[in-house]
Amino acid sequence: MRLVLCRGGLSAVAALTVALLPAATAEAATRQPVAAPPAETGQLAAETGSALQDFQLSRPAENLWRWAFVERATEARAFPAAAAPVIARVSTRTPERTREMLPLLERRSAEGEVWVRARLPVLPNGTTGWVRRDKLSGYTIARTHLIVDRRRLTARLERGGRTVFKARIGIGKRRWPTPRGSFMVRNRLSGFDDPIYGALAFGTTARSATLTDWPGGGFIGIHGTNRPEILPGRVSHGCIRMSDRNILALDRRMPLGTQVTIR
Repeated sequence: MRLVLCRGGLSAVAALTVALLPAATAEAATRQPVAAPPAETGQLAAETGSALQDFQLSRPAENLWRWAFVERATEARAFPAAAAPVIARVSTRTPERTREMLPLLERRSAEGEVWVRARLPVLPNGTTGWVRRDKLSGYTIARTHLIVDRRRLTARLERGGRTVFKARIGIGKRRWPTPRGSFMVRNRLSGFDDPIYGALAFGTTARSATLTDWPGGGFIGIHGTNRPEILPGRVSHGCIRMSDRNILALDRRMPLGTQVTIR
């Protein structure tokens, strides 16, 4: 799997709709770190017809988020209609050849088609668009939530609203700030040739607004480090760093599809 190194932080060489950490020219492990709940079954057959009721797919107040794999390349549109303006093109694969995933917000029936609104990995962060339901896999539910506090320099993982992990972290330097917003963990990498990324790394859908001249637009990752003595602090180009001991502990608890809130 081809990866591209960005010193001081992770920024992927990526297509418009894929975000992943850069790394050395390493083998990338695509094993999901924690088994995700099985996808909900019987959805596609049931989600047909104009009589389908609108439905909120993710409900943060209930610690419930849904996501899906992109099964067929498609476009995300400004509103749920085939004639709506295209916001972004959506691929089935990331540059590292892992399956593309989208965090989902709501479902709506329009013009005889079922659409879902997804949060897209494009700038500005927080951009959403409507994707046809039949382009996606079944929904998978996530109940894990990683909360990154830039002021306190901490990361906290909650499962069902209960804290199961906490660590001190490094974030972006002031000129390359770690972006605020709601994002998702979308893949996992390990086996780096360069020790700067530590034991392993997670890719997220967050994008840097200050490194847009970098290949892929500067996507944000969560990774270990070979220099734990610099933590906590503002030490990166935007990525979130923690000690190898902590990133390995997080790996045992955090599945792909985990909601990420950076505040």
